[in-house]
Amino acid sequence: MMPQTQVKNLINGQKLRNGQTSMDIISPLDGSVISNLPMSNSSDLDAAVEAAKKAFPTWSDMTLKERVHIFFKYRQLLEDNIEELTELVHLENGKTEDEARAEVLKSMELCEFAVSMPQIVTNEIQEVSKGVECRIERKPLGVVACITPFNFPNMVPHWTVPNALILGNTLVLKPSELVPLSAVRMGDLLKEAGLPDGVFNIVNGGKEVVEAICDHPDIKATSFVGSTKVAKIVYKRASGNLQRCVALGGAKNHLLVLPDANPDMTANNVVASMAGCAGQRCMAASVMVGVDKVQHIIDKMIAEANLIMPGKNLGPVISQEAKDRIEGYITEAEAQGAKILVDGRGVTVSGHEKGFYVGPTIIDYVKPDMAIAKEEIFGPVISIIRASDIDEAIRIENGSNYGNAAAVFTESGSMAKRVMDGASAGMIGVNIGVPVPREPFSFGGWNESKFGVGDITGKSSIEFWTQNKKTTTKWNPEDKRDWMS
Repeated sequence: MMPQTQVKNLINGQKLRNGQTSMDIISPLDGSVISNLPMSNSSDLDAAVEAAKKAFPTWSDMTLKERVHIFFKYRQLLEDNIEELTELVHLENGKTEDEARAEVLKSMELCEFAVSMPQIVTNEIQEVSKGVECRIERKPLGVVACITPFNFPNMVPHWTVPNALILGNTLVLKPSELVPLSAVRMGDLLKEAGLPDGVFNIVNGGKEVVEAICDHPDIKATSFVGSTKVAKIVYKRASGNLQRCVALGGAKNHLLVLPDANPDMTANNVVASMAGCAGQRCMAASVMVGVDKVQHIIDKMIAEANLIMPGKNLGPVISQEAKDRIEGYITEAEAQGAKILVDGRGVTVSGHEKGFYVGPTIIDYVKPDMAIAKEEIFGPVISIIRASDIDEAIRIENGSNYGNAAAVFTESGSMAKRVMDGASAGMIGVNIGVPVPREPFSFGGWNESKFGVGDITGKSSIEFWTQNKKTTTKWNPEDKRDWMS
């Protein structure tokens, strides 16, 4: 199925486009125009929120089991349409077919967790005094919103939408203006699964819609995933307007490699973490801290990187601007004295000469104060910083402003434990290059990789997407044994 000529908003079950200004959607595979997007305004958001408000009473009044039943159907529709959904991710984001399919499979897994909510969300009840009961029930917040990035157009919306909706909220999604096609199809499939009109709405656009979401008095909570720069702005603005907000930002993930690490496994994992999804993921390896004598592992990394071929097992980055920025970082590091071991600049792919490709890049002898060592690159690039011992390596990792993930490669349990305890990151890997926790565990980092309290994924997301109602009851007027009775 080819994408629609024009992307439309989804408001109260209707696809609408109200003469807004627009922008073309460019496929990073070859630079071609694949669709056109409305740059919506605050009035469009107002209409979506109003639809969600009207849908909320009926939707929230349904039993948890009834809401879950719709998502059982929806999860099956994801499986039935996996080839089409894979192609959409490939086309609009540039991921390889295998990476795109893995993303859709992860979305299915997220739905599987969401439909387990009846086994997880249980009310608490206790007889706190003679004849007196207290109970706690989870209640939805109302209208909520999520703002999602370009790098996982199918998966990241599934971090929020199934959980938030199953828990009884109604929702407005603002997908990245670079990759709206997967979100549009998501809306189609949710409607096919039986989701009532107005429960799920999509408003496309850019900065104006984001600001309107943060400012809207009827939106009770907002989740954001994107760069740290924007995450800070969204968190401050939304929370300043008394919304709940969790904003997940960028990363600069450090992989600490010790001399005793298994050479083949380590080289494969580090390079795969660096180059997977063209490095456009907040869990990608960005800095390798080589502890003492690790040249034998670096040599194997070079060999692994040389097996990665743009256009075959490596997709493009999202835009020409991103390509230029990434290559600029590499050039600057080289000018500052770093050594380019594998150079991904100037790549073109036959038949896709206008695609936005950057080849795998390994840079050695990087200093911690270089821009390439400190700033998020978001491309298939890894910097190697040399450390004399594990303590220096941990200090280098701790020096980052970010704190999404960190990993250690070693055969020593005690060395691994030191990194597990000492790394300043929310997600830790031991001999794992991409330490993404699986449900029911939540995704989220520390420091400038996350703003706000709580989680939007996993079991702990229940706390974020609901509020507690506490009820105390007494039906025995004759019993007066203590003050509460």
